[in-house]
Amino acid sequence: MPESEPWEYSLHIPNDVRAVTVSRRTLRLILTVHGLITLVDIAELLATELVANAVRHTKGPAALRVRWSPPGTLRIGAWDADPSPPQPPQPLAAVLEAEDGRGLGLVRACADVWGWQPLVRDGSRGKFVWCEVGAA
Repeated sequence: MPESEPWEYSLHIPNDVRAVTVSRRTLRLILTVHGLITLVDIAELLATELVANAVRHTKGPAALRVRWSPPGTLRIGAWDADPSPPQPPQPLAAVLEAEDGRGLGLVRACADVWGWQPLVRDGSRGKFVWCEVGAA
């Protein structure tokens, strides 16, 4: 049973493609420990796309943030050091046929809601791309 108290985790990651796997496995552990196993598959897909974009399209560090808000909203986000907006997601038909560039299209198709915002943190500029899924 999911917890009734809110919680949040942040995982700071280097600009390294292996960070995507580390992020996905860490997310699986977090959700399992908090009794949200039914959200693991979709959450892993969403986190993979967000973190992969942060690592692939920027040169600096990144971070994965996961937040649970009762009664049933999971927010997954990736921060990166590039303040420029993400490329708009492709339509679903294009996502299904593309070999790359599908990330935000998948996020848009699979999440309940998604968005992005510019951030300034500790003097560093960047952006935070996030999505939310509800526990059914």
